[in-house]
Amino acid sequence: MASKAVFRGQLSRAWVAVENPCQRLSLKSYQRYQQIRLSSSSTSALAYKALHRRSPLPLPVSDTSPQWSAPAAVSSILYETPVPSTKPPKRHVLNCLVQNEPGVLSRISGILAARGFNIDSLVVCNTEVEDLSRMTIVLRGLDGVVEQARRQLDDLVPVWAVLDYTDSALVQRELLLAKVSILGPEVFEELLQHHQEMSTPESDTNNPSSGEAQHREMHKVDGSLSEIADYHPSRLAASEALRHKHEHLEAITHLTHQFGGKVLDISTNNCIVELSAKPSRINSFLKLISPFGILESTRTGLMALPRSPLTSPVEEIEKEAADVVDTSTLPPG
Repeated sequence: MASKAVFRGQLSRAWVAVENPCQRLSLKSYQRYQQIRLSSSSTSALAYKALHRRSPLPLPVSDTSPQWSAPAAVSSILYETPVPSTKPPKRHVLNCLVQNEPGVLSRISGILAARGFNIDSLVVCNTEVEDLSRMTIVLRGLDGVVEQARRQLDDLVPVWAVLDYTDSALVQRELLLAKVSILGPEVFEELLQHHQEMSTPESDTNNPSSGEAQHREMHKVDGSLSEIADYHPSRLAASEALRHKHEHLEAITHLTHQFGGKVLDISTNNCIVELSAKPSRINSFLKLISPFGILESTRTGLMALPRSPLTSPVEEIEKEAADVVDTSTLPPG
């Protein structure tokens, strides 16, 4: 305190009073101020404030709000409104743990339908707990909208919890049953043509313009079928047609085994294959067997479980040892 008082006394003697409100320094006091200003002591800021006294700031004046017209206000609101997100809808996997009672599925599907979601797949099954069911829902939408729907589902009374497995490491499985023709693509093309003829309404046949279009379409189909007419089973010998049938069956069986599936049933004209895999692998399998002719197919929904982290007891001990803080390395206090 004594040093501050001495310092302020030196500053007060350095002032030279004049008529105008501004203050001027003598040459010696100005040199003294330059020494204090260039020094790195804590009193340099005090010296600056003492030598540069400022008048108090004026009080704030309350301005009246601008008077806007309705078009200007609406234009400003539209300009400040953020642009909607242009990101494509993302695939989300929701896992709902619900009470095993009637009406839960209708309430959950009603909430998703009210928000405009198209459910890609929905699987409901009982669990090892008597009063608990697990529901796996796959849908597409923006992250924010799906999160709002998840919270709304979580607020339902019979719902225990709703888990979002979208960004988690999952084990995903889906079951496929498909009935595939073993007669060859020629018979399948002829079957498709026959169904197209049966599904054509009579009003289209009476219309001349539609009749011409149908004639051109039939001409194209007849041309494509005439190219493969020599390989149609009806134009082959019985032994040769049987050999082609077994070749098709062998190709379908080999392709199914490559994907980890199996052939469940074999009949005279078709076979039924089974495949359990993740959805993308099932889609690839369907594309590969589609040339043989898929007569029927059915798929279960997606079933998913999160992966557990793979850790050994040694890693857990090392992690616990690394988490221990050495007190000797901490600063005092």
